[in-house]
Amino acid sequence: MLLYRYKAVGIRLDSGDLAYLSCEARKFFQAIEKEIGVSDFGKMSITASNDLNEETIDALNKQGHEVDAFGIGTHLVTCYAQPALGVVFKLVEINNQPRIKLSEDVSKVSIPCKKRCYRLYGKDGYSLVDIMIGENEPPPKVGERILCRHPFNESKRAHVVPQHVEELLKCFWPGSSGKAREELPPIKLIRERCIKQLDQMRTDHMRRLNPTPYKVSVSAKLYDFIHFLWLNEAPVGELQ
Repeated sequence: MLLYRYKAVGIRLDSGDLAYLSCEARKFFQAIEKEIGVSDFGKMSITASNDLNEETIDALNKQGHEVDAFGIGTHLVTCYAQPALGVVFKLVEINNQPRIKLSEDVSKVSIPCKKRCYRLYGKDGYSLVDIMIGENEPPPKVGERILCRHPFNESKRAHVVPQHVEELLKCFWPGSSGKAREELPPIKLIRERCIKQLDQMRTDHMRRLNPTPYKVSVSAKLYDFIHFLWLNEAPVGELQ
C-alpha cells in the first residue's frame, strides 16, 4: 500500500486589500502553529497577484505587508498600447442551483444562473444596449418598452423601445451526450459577423480617445434575483 502525504505550502491572494489580508493571513497561520503545533505553519508562503505593477508593489512595501512573492502576469506580457482582455469564466449554476461569486470588488461579482443575452437596436440602426435575462424569461420584443438595469448600481437604469432585437448567445456544445453538438461556422463567416457588429456601433463607442462605455444591462427580474442571492450568500460581519 502506498501512502501519500500532502503538505500545505502557501496561499494566493488575488483580490481585496492585499496588505491587510496578507497580515491577517500571517496572524492566522502563526496562531495555528502555536495552538495545534504544526511546525513552520506560521512561515507559509503568501503570494499576491491581481494586475500588479511597480507602483502597486511600491505602495504595498511602504504600507507594510506579509507577502513573500508577487505574481506579475498581465503587466509583464502585455504593453500599455495592447492591454490584455480581462475575461474569465465563472461558474453560475451547479445541479440547477444558481451560484454567485462574491468579492469586495463589485466588478468581480458574478451574475448567477443560466442566462440569455439580447442586443437592442435603435431607430438609426445602431446598437443601444445589451440585456441579459434569465433563461426562462420571455425574450424582449420589437416596439416593447423594456426596463434595462445596471447589474449592481440601482440608480443606473433606462427604458428602451427597440426597433430590432438580436439574440447574442448560441449554444454549440450543450455538454450532454444526449444532445447533438453543432459545428462552428467557418472562420471567414465569424470574421465577417464581427466586422458587421463593429459597424453597428456608434462612433463615440469606437473612438480611441475616451470612448463612451457600451452599456450591458440585466432585466428587472434578473436584477432582483442577483441581489436576493447576494444578500443570502454574503457573510454577516460581527463587531466586537
